[in-house]
Order: sequence, then structure tokens, then C-alpha cells
Amino acid sequence: MRDLSRLLSPRSIAVVGGGAWGMQVVRQSIAMGFEGYIYRVHPDPTPVEGVAAVPTLGDLPVAPDAVFLGINRHATLAAVKELSGLGAGGAVCFASGFSEAAAEDTGSVDLQTALVAAAGDMPILGPNCYGFVNALDGALLWPDQHGCTPVSDGVAILTQSSNIAINLTMQRRDLPVAFVVTCGNMAQTAQAEIAMALLDDPRVTAIGLHVEGFGDPLVWHALALKAAERNVPLIALKVGASDQARSATLSHTASLAGSDAGAAALLQYLGIARVSDLSTFLEALMLLHCDGPLPSTRIASISCSGGEASLVADMAQAAGLDLPALTGGQRRDLEAALGPMVAVANPLDYHTYIWGDVAKMTAGWLPMAQGDADLVMIVVDYPHTDASAWVSATDAAIAVRAQSDCAVAVVASLPELLPPDVARRLRGAGVTPLHGLYEALGAVRAVAQVSAPAVAPPLMPAANGLTDVVSEADAKAGLGAFGVPVPQGCVASRAALAQSAEALDGPLVLKGMGFAHKSEAGAVVLKLTHDTLAPAAEKMGGDIFLIEEMVQGSVAELLVGVLRDPAHGYLLTLGAGGVMTELLHDTQCLLLPVTQEQVARALAGLRCYPLLTGFRGASPARIDAIISAVMALQDYVIAHQDRLYEVEINPLICTADEAVAADALIVQLAEAKQKGVAHGTG
Repeated sequence: MRDLSRLLSPRSIAVVGGGAWGMQVVRQSIAMGFEGYIYRVHPDPTPVEGVAAVPTLGDLPVAPDAVFLGINRHATLAAVKELSGLGAGGAVCFASGFSEAAAEDTGSVDLQTALVAAAGDMPILGPNCYGFVNALDGALLWPDQHGCTPVSDGVAILTQSSNIAINLTMQRRDLPVAFVVTCGNMAQTAQAEIAMALLDDPRVTAIGLHVEGFGDPLVWHALALKAAERNVPLIALKVGASDQARSATLSHTASLAGSDAGAAALLQYLGIARVSDLSTFLEALMLLHCDGPLPSTRIASISCSGGEASLVADMAQAAGLDLPALTGGQRRDLEAALGPMVAVANPLDYHTYIWGDVAKMTAGWLPMAQGDADLVMIVVDYPHTDASAWVSATDAAIAVRAQSDCAVAVVASLPELLPPDVARRLRGAGVTPLHGLYEALGAVRAVAQVSAPAVAPPLMPAANGLTDVVSEADAKAGLGAFGVPVPQGCVASRAALAQSAEALDGPLVLKGMGFAHKSEAGAVVLKLTHDTLAPAAEKMGGDIFLIEEMVQGSVAELLVGVLRDPAHGYLLTLGAGGVMTELLHDTQCLLLPVTQEQVARALAGLRCYPLLTGFRGASPARIDAIISAVMALQDYVIAHQDRLYEVEINPLICTADEAVAADALIVQLAEAKQKGVAHGTG
């Protein structure tokens, strides 16, 4: 990894180019209190904010730590090459017109590749980016306005979008933002690399990542491991789903496991929490900065309105949060503090009998912080008119936090109903200010998802290529060699059906060979006897058939598939199988490699899971047999990762005794077959 420390935490800054953009960089660094040296490179020596210019880079007295290049793309190439030779710490490439420009606009020259070559070992941000704000040291290689203020510690925000970055700096929620970094085209330095460099600054408390695409998942895995080691939580707002994982159409797995499923599985694998909107993104960062990752989704809610209490209950349920019941001790203390007119519960509506009396409000709220919840949310909406009477709520919330070990948050039901000065006072006293019920509950859900990353890196596929479908018989032979249970069966010609089936016990299944979707083609018939095999074959096309012993005693049918997702790795999909696959879209996705415990949790997350555990008195399936089949499938994938494109078992028939792959599809790279690789033999 490149050393970005000089670039991101510079002691000297050089601004190359003039105009309003370059002048803004100089002015803003001075205004933020940057204590290092600032230089300008421009033909006009007229000072800007007292900083005179030198005519060329070679005239600079030192090799600068950080350089803002506010010049056109062609001049940027030359400047980057010269700066690299001078030993500069790094550069922000503001100019656009590189990889994001049409080929005719660049004269068919790959300017972005040329830029990377010119940089050599010197780090560059961009091109096509605004640069960064370092609010810890007052270093702003940033050509536009912003809303950052000096901080002593805080969160870091990274995004490819300069416009989104500006908007996020304008937040008025008292979230301390230590760094804002725009990544632009990421010609050389990727988002995960930048985040890893920021982890070296102990003043960074959490990192938020607005992600359009991951690039190399192995670099992200390295980031997750380093973040866990430094105890700095990561949260992501992932956007921009692509169709990379939808190119195959032969299987249900391909249609169910799109690129966004791969992205979600990768984030889960890395232990990075995910949110879906900018407002929740900021609130999650606030929670992480103030309280760190929450151990669970258990919350307690306090408000003075029955309507608000009901709203919290409904919204918490929709968000997947838990509202634990009050303990006996909590009930006694609440009843003593609030009197007989208040029905105590979680969420708590304490009415307004104690409003305005800080001591009584503290006594009435404190028991809610002494139960099984990991966060107490006090709903308070501060009016824009006269909020003087609401000071008591602020004081009581601070008192509750001071007298308990539980995290405490004051939550406004609408984002605009928590004034910045109140948020500042709350945060200074250890109470987390949260803006908006929807955002706060979503943030709690996300923050509780922060976890340690998998130690092993994700299993990454080899390069793409043309694909070829393996016959079902060969697919089952290959899977069976790795321990996946498959039915007893054989391949036979039309003329040899009866003779070939003699060793098999009925009832039998007859399948025509060479059909991608056998059921739709009428190429599969169940519950046959030895005598009815030939008549059933007469109704099918083709001359080669697969005969199998029919799996009996089904409790449920599952889909188990692994799809090669070039952007994220090998994606395991578990879901309702058979005829219910497309109807229910009931799936859980994990990135390989997985553990038995992860598979068990994923199965428990399926809506069809009650069928596996004995729904309404029915016999349960053998969960351990299902998990064993999945792990055997993973072994097959790992052994064949150099040539495997996709594998699907649908259905995996789950009985009280076993889990059997009744149908199997394998798609391999055609190049491997052309090289003579034997497939399906293990």
C-alpha cells in the first residue's frame, strides 16, 4: 500500500493553478487554521491571502507534502510526473476528462493510464475529484465551499461523489467530521486504500463509506481486518447495483442472486454495517462516534405521548429492533416514580405529570436504563418558537446518562426538531443526539450489525470466459465425490432402459438428457415403476436418459446455489426450492468461504425455516444433514474454483434423515474443458 500520510496530513501545501478554485484552497486552509506552509505555483506572482506565487514547480523551496492541481488534464499529466520526480507527498487531481470522458474527447489516448504512469510511486487522488478536508489539522485541498469546522476527533467520510461530499459537510447535527475525502475516478488510489490510511490516525473514531463499486474485494478485506484491529467501526452506503451477476440465465440462482446481493454478502463478510440513505448514514456515524457498535438491537423508548410510544413500537418492529419487556425491578421503580396514572411498559408513555421537574423526570426515566436494553431512546421534540421549557428534558437526559451505564440518546421525531446547540450540549455530556425517528431506528439496526470480519479472505473467482453446461449425471457424480448426497441412478439409452434400471429400487424418476429446464420441457417424470419407464420415455425426445431412485419422505425442498460474481466473489444462495423458488424469492446470501454456524444462521433466516423444524407437528428435517450438504458443496467449489462458473442444487430434498440433491446444474468455463480438464470426477 502507498504511504498517504504526507498527502492526507500535510505540513506543507502547494496550489498549482489560478482562478477561483485555486484561490479557494488557499483561503480555506488559512481560515481553518492550517499551521504549515502554503505555496502557490502560477505565472502571476500577485499574492492571494498574502501567499505569493512562484512561476514553476521547480521554483518551490521544498517538495510539498500535498499538492492541489487546479489545471487542465493535459497540464495535470506533466505536473504529476514532475512532482513525482521532486519527491512530493501526493497530489489531488481536480481536472475531469479522463476515464469518464468519451473516447473522442480524449483523442483516443488513455489519459487515465498515462496519469497513473506519470505518478509512479507518488499517491494521487482522483482525477475528477474535489480532494479532501482534514478538519483535524486544518488542511483543505478543497476548491469549493464546505460546512466543516475544526475538531479534535471525529468520523471520516469517503465518497466518489464530490457533490454528495459537499452536502454531507453541510450537516447541522453536531456530528464531528474529521475527514471528508472524495475519491473521484480512483485511477490509482482506491477507496479502501484511503480508508486504511485514515485508520492510522488515532483521532478517527469511525469511517463512513459511500460506495459505488468495490474494486478488489481482497483490499476491502484487508481494510476490514485493520479496522477491527484498530477498533474503528466501518459503515457503508452502497449504491449502484450492476448486472454483473445476472449474465447467466440457466439457473434460478442467477436470477435471484443479483449484484446487490453480492454486495450485501460482501459487506456482511467484512463486518461492515450497511444503510440505504444519507440521513441514516449520518445518524449511524453519530451513534458509532458517541457509543461505538451496539451489542444488540434491544432498545428502550421514553416519550410523553401515547401516539409517539405507539409510533416507536410500530417503527421499531418494522426496523427489526427489539423492545425488551420491563423487569420486575424496573416496573416497581417506574410505578413509584410515575404514580398510578401511568401504565408502565416499553415503550414508555410517562405522560406530562412530571414535565419541567428535572429531579422527577430523572427518577421517572432512569429505570428504563436499568433493564435489558443496550440503548435508551428519549423522544424529545424541541419547538422552533419558545423551547425554554424543554431545557428540563435536556438536563434530565444528561442526568440519566450520568447515573447509568447504558447508552442514552435523545431522539427528535423529525430531524429538524433537534436544534444544533442542544445537540452540541447533549453530545458534550455523553448523550447521543439523533435526528429523526426513522433515521435513528435505522441507525440502531445498522450499528448493531457491525462485527468482526471473517479472518479468511473471500474466495475469488478466476477470470471470466465462455461457459459450458455439464450434464446432470456428471454434475451429480462430481458433487457426490465431495460428499454431497445424490440419488442412486444411472444413464441409459432408450433401448437399455429396463436392463439399466434393474439395480435400482422404485419408485423411479426418469429424466431426459440435454434439457436446461427439464420440467418446462416435460423431460422429467416421477413415481415410475420398472414397467412404466419405457412408456414414459416414449413421450420424451432424445435417446439418452437419467434414471434415479426417487427421494421419498420430503419435509421441505431447498435451493442451494453458488454463483461466480466477478465483483464480489463466490456467492452462496440458500432459499426455498423446487416450485417455490420463483414464487417466494425467499433467500439468504453469503460469501464463500462460510462456516457451519453461518449456514445455520442463514437457514434460520429463511421464511420457510419453520418447515425445516417441524411446522404444525410435522416431522422436522435434519438440519445437520442440510448443513453438511452445503459444506460439501463448498468443498467442491473450492477445489474447482479455477474453472467453475456456477453450481446449483434445486431441489435439495430435505427429509427426516437426510438431505439429497435431487437435481444439479454445473456451469464451467469452456476454456477448461478445451484444455482437457476432467469435470465431474472430483
